[in-house]
Amino acid sequence: MLNRRKFLKKGILATIGSLLFPNFVYPQEPSSDSILEHKPNPSKWNDDQINIAWIGHSTVLINFYGTKILTDPVLLSRVGLYFIGTSLGPSRLTPPALKIDEIPKPDIILLSHAHMDHMDYPTLKKITAKYPNEIDAITAHLTKDVINDLKWKSLTSIDWGEKFEIQSVTFTALEVKHFGWRFPWEKDRSRGYFEDGRSYNAYFLEKNSKGILFGGDTTMTDKFNVIAGKEIEVAIMPIGAYNPWKHAHCNPEEALQMADSIGAKYFVPIHCKTFKQGSEPFEEPINWLKNSEKKYNIKLGLDTIGQTFTLS
Repeated sequence: MLNRRKFLKKGILATIGSLLFPNFVYPQEPSSDSILEHKPNPSKWNDDQINIAWIGHSTVLINFYGTKILTDPVLLSRVGLYFIGTSLGPSRLTPPALKIDEIPKPDIILLSHAHMDHMDYPTLKKITAKYPNEIDAITAHLTKDVINDLKWKSLTSIDWGEKFEIQSVTFTALEVKHFGWRFPWEKDRSRGYFEDGRSYNAYFLEKNSKGILFGGDTTMTDKFNVIAGKEIEVAIMPIGAYNPWKHAHCNPEEALQMADSIGAKYFVPIHCKTFKQGSEPFEEPINWLKNSEKKYNIKLGLDTIGQTFTLS
């Protein structure tokens, strides 16, 4: 819990520093991966395919049979409090696989919850400024207020168990075991405020009788079992920041168990290799995932930021 709290507090400390000391520069960790080995090429994707490119952290670009969906976009060099036109907080350690100008216009932006490393206001502001009133967005219960001022085509919140169809894709909001406050003083469902607290979603996406699970952010839970038995081609699951933040984040073994238990055919990892949020070694989540995958009836779709999984 300590490291995650430090991660969230860094943005607050950086803001205070910038106000008190005009020349304040937040210390940065050296980049672990200045050049990525892989780079997605969405121009080669076809409308009869499922393509999933891992852009970084929990950001994936999905081509779901012609509908382009961007999840939890975090594409700038820092994440944290948005203040005077910039983000003040921790730096990313791995660059995004695609810059904002390299990402084709998303049809839909899908947001799991209001944490700053998932609902990044400056990234969303830049995307909506580039495509004003052209992008539909979906988010969790009582989180619209964070981004309501941006130029969306539509902004819809859906709650646990609710379905919403848009642009030929049906989205079902799924309950996960996490927490939702953006600032520590806010009401949050994990604290018992079920009606007036910020929520947090996973999503099940369906099109052409095929399904994709976007797991959002969660610790180990059986709540995904509500979609067991459906045609689930891919489970996109978080695997990082589990040590010592076990009460909010699953480890790679648990993520595999959850995906396997619902019958997903392929596994795509997220929520690692981008920011230093947990105390586990930076490479451990992916290495653990690769070593454990063989124990489950599921195949690893990709294992590196910048790679693309394709299913024709």
